[in-house]
Amino acid sequence: MPKIDFNNTSIAFHHKTNSDLKKAWWLFNSFKYPFIVNVGPKMADFAFSLHLPIKGMVKSTIFSQFCGGENIEECTVAIRNLTQSNIGTILDYSVEGEESETVFDATCNEIIATINKAAGNPAIPFSVFKTTGIGRFALMAKVNSKLELNNLEQAEFSRLKGRFEKICQSAYDKKVRVFIDAEETWIQDTIDKLTYNMMMKFNQETAIVYNTIQCYRKDRVAHLQNAVATLDCKLGFKLVRGAYMEKERERALAKGMPSPIQNTKELTDKEFNAVMTICIQHIDKVSICAGTHNEESSQLLVDLIEQYNLQPNDQRIYFAQLLGMSDHISFNLANAGYNVAKYVPYGPVRAVLPYLSRRAQENSSVKGQVGRELRLISEELTRRGKK
Repeated sequence: MPKIDFNNTSIAFHHKTNSDLKKAWWLFNSFKYPFIVNVGPKMADFAFSLHLPIKGMVKSTIFSQFCGGENIEECTVAIRNLTQSNIGTILDYSVEGEESETVFDATCNEIIATINKAAGNPAIPFSVFKTTGIGRFALMAKVNSKLELNNLEQAEFSRLKGRFEKICQSAYDKKVRVFIDAEETWIQDTIDKLTYNMMMKFNQETAIVYNTIQCYRKDRVAHLQNAVATLDCKLGFKLVRGAYMEKERERALAKGMPSPIQNTKELTDKEFNAVMTICIQHIDKVSICAGTHNEESSQLLVDLIEQYNLQPNDQRIYFAQLLGMSDHISFNLANAGYNVAKYVPYGPVRAVLPYLSRRAQENSSVKGQVGRELRLISEELTRRGKK
């Protein structure tokens, strides 16, 4: 089985200048301090509300590490830099938390703009959207609970479904694969139903519409097996570990319900690897994108590709990581000939603060992501004789 050297920092950071690496080191090092992680984003948002001149500081630090720009055109540099290393771009419009129909329509149009940008462009292999970007969370929660909608809510839900289908129709027309992100469990059944309806409509010949499987849930192996067994179309799945663990556990505890989330990280890893294996076992029907920052899962997928006599550049199989994180996985896999894409979030600086806050929190464990990033950056700076 081919083994990927994820510790090859020369390949991982060849696209970074010494200045880039030093700035990234200081940024990740700051994530070790709880005050910065927990209070910093709130202080930044408050400063924006007072019209204080902090945009330049935010944009040149955490924003530049994790985002491609404030609009699609500003992402051109990030797209070009990734393409030079044979890594694709997934443009992710990361504005969230809005509630108005006007904003939902605008977001729908922006997502379609990313599809238009990707059309015919091998440097942008996927588009992506969150259903809560085009419809109200509380409405989906009510639908998910099978509560009766009043006339206004029925009309509102029809508009949401219209936006959802408009995006998928655009992806189908332009031959651009589109991910529908997974969200909280108490709206996910609604998202799944919308997504699988679109799969049945648009995935008859090839996987255009992809659902997202959050493997920190206890029921995702069974969910995937049911989809494979019952849906008469090509299937697309983006696999992730999950993004709402604390919120899910707190809600379950408050409601006196069993937590839907795996009890340990080891069980989450086991679920992720099981789901990934099932997908490869059904590769004639299933296309996958393994969204993982985990070296072991990445190596497992490499091994599965070899075991099932598939090619590293098989377009049905992709790896993906977030911009600004896990370059040691992305660039070393791409260098070995595997299909890799980076999520490249974009949007106005203030509007993407919630996204940036999650990245800071995700990296805040010294023993976890931030410790790994700091170690690898330090090793590369030492190799270059710059530390």
